Amino acid sequence: MEHNILIIGGNGLVGKTIARILHGRNPHLNIFIGGRKGGNSNRSLKIDVTDPNSFQAITDNKINLILLSVNDKSDNVLKFAIEHHLDYLDITKPTPDLMRAYTIAGKTNINSRIVFSSGWMGGIVPGLVNVLSKDTHDVQAVKLFVYYSVKDLAGESSAHFMAENVAVPFHDYKNDKPNPIRHFLNTEPFDFSFGIGKRNAYNFDVPDLYILNRIERIPNVSVKMTYNSKFITWLLGSFQSLRIYNILSLKERKMIFGSSGNGDQAIFEIIVQDKNGDKKLSLQSTKGQAELTALSAVLHTEELLRNPHENNVYFSHQLHEPSSLLAQLTAYETININIAS
Repeated sequence: MEHNILIIGGNGLVGKTIARILHGRNPHLNIFIGGRKGGNSNRSLKIDVTDPNSFQAITDNKINLILLSVNDKSDNVLKFAIEHHLDYLDITKPTPDLMRAYTIAGKTNINSRIVFSSGWMGGIVPGLVNVLSKDTHDVQAVKLFVYYSVKDLAGESSAHFMAENVAVPFHDYKNDKPNPIRHFLNTEPFDFSFGIGKRNAYNFDVPDLYILNRIERIPNVSVKMTYNSKFITWLLGSFQSLRIYNILSLKERKMIFGSSGNGDQAIFEIIVQDKNGDKKLSLQSTKGQAELTALSAVLHTEELLRNPHENNVYFSHQLHEPSSLLAQLTAYETININIAS
């Protein structure tokens, strides 16, 4: 079967990185790039997620799988993929949008593979939790600690999400109940690996909170984040404590979170508490978060192409056998992983 894969948002930072990695590992695939402005190549399609009329190009080019790397707030692409029985992989949705899209898919007759992969770094965290504990029913708590560098080469989407939502309360989970919190509060000290050392980490909203609690039924889930600059981390927390974000305009908040450097490492660490004690997995991407997010999307895509998963709605970690996912990540030259009890 000929595989025609469309990357919508393929002209953005993560989209371009997905295309590079996917083509490098699978030169036989036909990869199309979708964007609002189109392009000069016959593999460049003019597709605007806000205009379903532009989706005719998907049908005309016999696309089999849509990989979405731009936020489609109205879920137009999801609805099109379901209606036309196309495989679909989305790596872009913040938690509220993911919950809404999952509800839409759950109420629809599915005749393709619909995959939500919007967790941290392309949705690999729940899969790595399964590496640390063979049965999530035994897991009592998961803590995710994120190290984010303002020097990292970052796309616009994450900055825009923070600008739009930094003043909006969200929740983590305690004893299987939602626990209302706000970004950059409730400091927790953590000793980061890979030479980073001790840092104060603060509340941070990622879809893994919802996925690990509501899908994997882990009763206690939290996510904390620290910046490479201790001063910036402290300053963001101070702004939240004083409710300064509430009086800033969206444009002003975008200026705060919109910085992007020339590249730096990205690190996250997972602590799993189960009946056998605590286990920790530490992951470093030496080429930053865009590279790791793109690699995760490629691994999910390859899994869809390689194995006959039934037509259904999935979260991306549900596609993988945990040890295989770990092996593929470890084999990538810019990824370092350490596991400790």
